[in-house]
Amino acid sequence: MMNSRREFIRKAAVTGAAAMAAPSVFGLGKVTLPDATEPFKLKYGPSLGMFRQHAGQDPIDNIKFCYDQGFRAMFDNGLMNRPVEEQVKIANEMNRLGMEMGPFVLYADFAVTSFVLNKPEVREMLTKKVQEGVECFKRTGVKWALMVPGRYDERLHRDYQTANVIDNLRICCDIAEPAGLTIVLEPLNTLINHPGLFLNGIPQAYSICRAVNRKSCKIVNDIYHQQITEGNIIPNLEAAWSEIAAFHCGDNPGRNEPTTGEINYKNVFKYIYSRKYDGVIGMEHGISNRGTKEGEARVIQAYRECDNFEI
Repeated sequence: MMNSRREFIRKAAVTGAAAMAAPSVFGLGKVTLPDATEPFKLKYGPSLGMFRQHAGQDPIDNIKFCYDQGFRAMFDNGLMNRPVEEQVKIANEMNRLGMEMGPFVLYADFAVTSFVLNKPEVREMLTKKVQEGVECFKRTGVKWALMVPGRYDERLHRDYQTANVIDNLRICCDIAEPAGLTIVLEPLNTLINHPGLFLNGIPQAYSICRAVNRKSCKIVNDIYHQQITEGNIIPNLEAAWSEIAAFHCGDNPGRNEPTTGEINYKNVFKYIYSRKYDGVIGMEHGISNRGTKEGEARVIQAYRECDNFEI
């Protein structure tokens, strides 16, 4: 009995040492860039600068690197705030490679009440913003402009605020739609990241878009936020599909790359693909092993895994 126990302990020690020395399937070992560079099934869009450990800081180098890894889209929240010359340079490179840019942020002030108010100064501000967005669209060809309606007003009944948001969005659409620009609303969770915001769920955004009733007013569905706010991801996608024009993604908890949290992105992406979606899925998340080449390689590997669904 004693000899058997000693042999068990010896074998366990050898096995444990070997496991520690070997690369881990859970990402603890060395991760390198995937060999496969064929395009993904869906247009996942890294943010400009996401892979700076491999591609450096230059946005054009980042675009080329992403293309070489099989990505056919990018996203840049701050596109409109870049110098005009840089916007044009980015757009030209994207066009050269046949890539698509996801929504740029047009208006997202989390600190003020704005959209929810019926005030001339709010309408004037929004009019100016949308006009600026139209000019960005003309320069770059990016046809989605993201808007967050700001904070809710605790002194005004929520139904009145909803009516004001609808009216203000119609004013925005009057400018955007003739130019070919689409306003996309992003509901954000108020439980973890953005307490106090008016727009916080896909059903709410859906009802507002239906009420605005303009083809230039749609939703950008951030799956990370949706998971926190209402969950039930695929049934909610199905219910709101007619009003969804773009996506963001990130896993929960942690808001890092898919496979690091609780969301079954392989199934979610399969559903999106099954609906013949041809737009951008912006990779609006962090990197679990940030600041390293291995961490960046793991992000690409995670998308390869989640994109490997049967069709």
